[in-house]
Amino acid sequence: METSRVRPHPLRRVVTEQPVTTSSAWRVRIRMDDHPGTLARIAIRLADLECNILGLSVLPVPGGVLDEIVLRPASGLPRQHLIDAMREEGCECSAVIDADVHELVDSASTTLGAARRAVETPAAVAEVLKDVLTADVVTLVPVLEANPDRTEGGHRAVFALDRDTALVARRRWAPFVDLELTRALALTGLLTAVEENVSGPVVLDRPDGVAVVLRKGTPGDAGAVSELHRRCSMNTLFRRYHTGVRSVPRRWLHRLLVPPRGASVLAVCGREVIGLGQLIPGAAGGPAEVSLLVEDAWQRQGIGTALLSRLGVLARADRFAELSAVCLPGDDALVRTAARAGMSAERTGEDGAVRILLD
Repeated sequence: METSRVRPHPLRRVVTEQPVTTSSAWRVRIRMDDHPGTLARIAIRLADLECNILGLSVLPVPGGVLDEIVLRPASGLPRQHLIDAMREEGCECSAVIDADVHELVDSASTTLGAARRAVETPAAVAEVLKDVLTADVVTLVPVLEANPDRTEGGHRAVFALDRDTALVARRRWAPFVDLELTRALALTGLLTAVEENVSGPVVLDRPDGVAVVLRKGTPGDAGAVSELHRRCSMNTLFRRYHTGVRSVPRRWLHRLLVPPRGASVLAVCGREVIGLGQLIPGAAGGPAEVSLLVEDAWQRQGIGTALLSRLGVLARADRFAELSAVCLPGDDALVRTAARAGMSAERTGEDGAVRILLD
């Protein structure tokens, strides 16, 4: 008894890119009924056309399945001939595009690799999502301009990245299917979870066993930060503030702990704050500004390096590619600290400005 077959939509245009073979591999999407033997018929027909199947992914869709096959076509095989052959088997060939044989890695490894790239380099999330979806383009836009209801027949998808931004993906050669969108949502959800956890406390691994915790500063730390300044020498305070101060006015403490649009990181040992780092986003997309203060008794013990590394993590999560700081002329302590933190730093002028690259 003949099983029902998928009939091609009379108005649907199959996306192809070249009339004859110009690529070493093709990515072919074939819509078929989910019945035993259908895929076997397709494989036999491809063998008759002297096409070598290199990879296969099955994407469930309403009313059937969508098989994505990466194959090496016979030399000179017209793409339309392949499309017609699939139609003769009662299946709908919705796309035939060039493929890269380097993409032939199992989907789990590909997804995990993409997640790692996105976590390590948040600024590259659009490019990572483009690879995950095999999209033509992925654009970062303000969330108010994303318009998620505009799907363009499944060829456009929107993924919220945070409260202010969203990613808009477009793919001309084939509409996105639910499984692909689920993968993309899982990726953006992972990034959100990482970003929310990035400001959580971190315990430093110290050879002397002393517990030093890096954590976000809060207004409730004002007293402890005031005591930090009291224990610092005049020289240490002058290198931080470039002016002669012995103590910090109370009205400064809140801005130190909760800088406008920025964040602070404290190094805490027991109940004492022994170090303070600040991250303040630059204006108009410029680099984020950082500053460090470490109590004299804890200097040259890696506290400043740990604080700068943590500020770098926060900056990357906010998609900054570089940091800036202002040091006293001739003071290269921050440049050396950046080098120990694995960052590239350089002076950019005689005014003490320092540029720190995060990537």
